[in-house]
Amino acid sequence: MTTLTVTVRGQVTFRKEVLQHLGIQPGEKIELNLLPDGKAELTAVRLKGSFRNLHGFLKGKTNGRILTVEEIDDAIAEAGAAAGADKP
Repeated sequence: MTTLTVTVRGQVTFRKEVLQHLGIQPGEKIELNLLPDGKAELTAVRLKGSFRNLHGFLKGKTNGRILTVEEIDDAIAEAGAAAGADKP
């Protein structure tokens, strides 16, 4: 268990290992759900990617080779799965 200290201003700093466990990077968001009996649930906010995020994702990865439509489809599927787009 990790214990955190609340500052006079009501702020809490999460330790590096907590953020790593949640998969949180600087600038990302954390969601806090308040539960009964003074408990809370903390989760990382997983943003859904947009089509615009795919722009240029193959740049520098093809060594100048022209890809087939199937190879491009596979690359898009892999990038989407890595970004969590395959999850509800």
